[in-house]
Amino acid sequence: MANAVRLLRTTFSHEKSISWFPGHMMSGLREMRDQMRTVDLIVETRDARIPLSSINKQFEQVIKGKRRVVVYNKCDLAPTSIQPVVRKVMESRNQRTLFTDTNINKSVKQILDVARETAKSDPMRYPQLVVMVIGMPNVGKSSLINALRRTGLNRGKAANTGAKPGVTRSVSGRIRVLDSPAVYLVDTPGVMIPHIPDPITAIKVALTGGIKDNIADDTVLADYLLFRLNRLDHTDYSAVLGISQRTDDISEFLQLLGTKIGALRRGGELDTDKTIQFFLRAFRQGRFGQLCLDELDEPSVTTFFKNNMEDAPLSKNQAQKAKRAAQRQRSLEKARSKNLI
Repeated sequence: MANAVRLLRTTFSHEKSISWFPGHMMSGLREMRDQMRTVDLIVETRDARIPLSSINKQFEQVIKGKRRVVVYNKCDLAPTSIQPVVRKVMESRNQRTLFTDTNINKSVKQILDVARETAKSDPMRYPQLVVMVIGMPNVGKSSLINALRRTGLNRGKAANTGAKPGVTRSVSGRIRVLDSPAVYLVDTPGVMIPHIPDPITAIKVALTGGIKDNIADDTVLADYLLFRLNRLDHTDYSAVLGISQRTDDISEFLQLLGTKIGALRRGGELDTDKTIQFFLRAFRQGRFGQLCLDELDEPSVTTFFKNNMEDAPLSKNQAQKAKRAAQRQRSLEKARSKNLI
């Protein structure tokens, strides 16, 4: 490969995780629960570049029992080779999986076909089908809704979109996307995991735009991206960026890139922030080709679900609180059954 670099790092270490869970996300999650009884189908949207890291386990409790289809959006930015692997992993967890590119009607039509299939399976039960679209921030939920409306009704956008997370801040009203059968969508705010236990998973979510850049340490994001690009054989980022060489040192890399793009202050001092944002934006725009940041070999997948999806054992105090809460719930249900409340 041109401009080969001796790779100094085979692993990336970072101890500090990122927490970002503003109030509108908590409110949005509560609204989702409140509206769930009126919803017929869930479209859980994830990012194809991080097929594991864009899973939010909070949704499992919210949508339990509802019919669901998992949509991996932005599939144009991820290698097509991951699709059968991801599909197999998710089907083993009883999750029907689709891959979408909101710029292609045929791709988006897959979701309308699922909605149409659901509605026609029981017309008496579904005189109109209500579909709730959920997902973590910036996975493209609102863009997906607009694409579904465009494909189903040939109409313009109905949901606000933006490159930054947090554009949608509350659960929307119903948006019609199909006439026959009648299908309506409900947009929801992107909901982050209150605490991502694995710092590297948090970096991946932030790198793909799921966490605001001013919350994450963008120097760490740039360093991790450099590390991943150096580990890939098919991407010569030095040629893409027009710099003279590849390097595994983030300081050296930023100096090379900053000089190339003219991100220099008076006296020739590097404008680090401007250089980092240029680098991150190049990744998010797909300039380095189709990339998947999650490891999808069987041991990595097993480790991910064990560390991120399984609840940690409760402490003695937590177990006692859970037991009391369960007792209160049983008492409440018993009172209701006797019409006491």
